[in-house]
Amino acid sequence: MTSLTFTHTPGTPRSAAEREQLLENPGFGNVFTDHMVSISWTKQDGWHNAEVLPYGPIPMDPASSVLHYAQEIFEGLKAYRRADGTIVTFRPRANAARLNTSAVRLALPEIPEELFVSAINELVSVDRDWVPSGDDQSLYLRPFMIADESFLGVRAAERARFMVIASPAGAYFTGGVRPVSIWLSEDFARAGRGGTGAAKCGGNYAASLSPQQEAAENGCQQVLFTDSATTDTIDELGGMNLFLVKGNDTLVTPQLNGNILDGITRRSLIQLAKDRGFTVEEREVTVSEWREGVANGTITEAFACGTAAVITPIGQLKAKDFSIDFGDAAPGEVTMSLREELTGIQFGTREDPHNWLEVIVKAEA
Repeated sequence: MTSLTFTHTPGTPRSAAEREQLLENPGFGNVFTDHMVSISWTKQDGWHNAEVLPYGPIPMDPASSVLHYAQEIFEGLKAYRRADGTIVTFRPRANAARLNTSAVRLALPEIPEELFVSAINELVSVDRDWVPSGDDQSLYLRPFMIADESFLGVRAAERARFMVIASPAGAYFTGGVRPVSIWLSEDFARAGRGGTGAAKCGGNYAASLSPQQEAAENGCQQVLFTDSATTDTIDELGGMNLFLVKGNDTLVTPQLNGNILDGITRRSLIQLAKDRGFTVEEREVTVSEWREGVANGTITEAFACGTAAVITPIGQLKAKDFSIDFGDAAPGEVTMSLREELTGIQFGTREDPHNWLEVIVKAEA
């Protein structure tokens, strides 16, 4: 199962000139590379038929169970081109483990870690020319799994497909890192106790879209969700984890409680903070604590984190009847130094003390 041989179906890749033009300003999630990976699974045969194919539409029966019962999960990670041409990925095995946690919750098959990593490596190797080399640029990788058995009936599908696509990503912040405003959602919840909040599945993100529109209407770039039973206990943002900074040596972040995604960036920042000797408090965090802490000066910074932006400084939390504003103090020193350290590890300008990076393409001699 882990030693599947990938077949390669040749396509017509875009020319070097067209590729370079697209890489000048790829944005995020708008441009896709020439190929994709597909691996099939059935209850009877397990994982089989591993392929590298030309990127394009996938045939799907209108009765495919993913369309009716939302059996799907996904991951997000990046490949980076270093100054010497080496191409690496950041913590792909952590993504494999998290995908399998999501698979268990969504009644989908687990994929062997080595097969997950091999699929990533196959795609990045064949599309290596799509890994950009500009400042803060990377190749975003989207592994996902769908149930594609054709039937109508509420049960776990017995056929699934694992795929990987890739999209060159430009710098998340153009013109420098800027603080964002976030909106406190008081009428909607992202997840509930016993739900799918800890899984990385599309339904969680669909649930965030209407509140995200509300946030935009109130001049905010992101939305903050609280526990479904209260408007005070913080869970996470629409697609990012949250940290508060106390003083210059303490990070506070909501504990994993079944509602919150176990972010790979979140994990990495916790480790880097501990390496510095910081205190890291993973516990229940409330909006009231945040509000009071800024008022009395004990909470000095706030930031969100995730694969796309790594760290996003928060300048303001807005609600219907109050706001919490860091003013000119954002982005803070701790926020920016942690961002610089983590991106330095990813791009190879800093040491990788925890061996988080895996080399896919070695620099040419």
